[in-house]
Amino acid sequence: MNQTQILVIGRHPEILQTVIRLVNTNPAWNATGCITDEEAIGAFKTHDFALVLLGGGIEEQSEQYLCVFFRANKPDIKIAQHYGGGSGLLSAEIYEALC
Repeated sequence: MNQTQILVIGRHPEILQTVIRLVNTNPAWNATGCITDEEAIGAFKTHDFALVLLGGGIEEQSEQYLCVFFRANKPDIKIAQHYGGGSGLLSAEIYEALC
């Protein structure tokens, strides 16, 4: 079974690791986490992500830059925001974005 690849971007390392762990509890998903814009762009260039999950703490300018880059390179990419909440909310956000 192929896993859905999800790029998770967040500025807070501890929170990012928690989100990655929660995403990866679903055997159908595989999360890759990045802290910086440069890391996220590098990962995006080398993986076939179905979804980009933007976490809290990303400055508006960075968020806009990343979204423009992602859509320019993969117009059908799904982009969702996750600012917190329990694992149920996170899963619901991912399912909704992927549909």
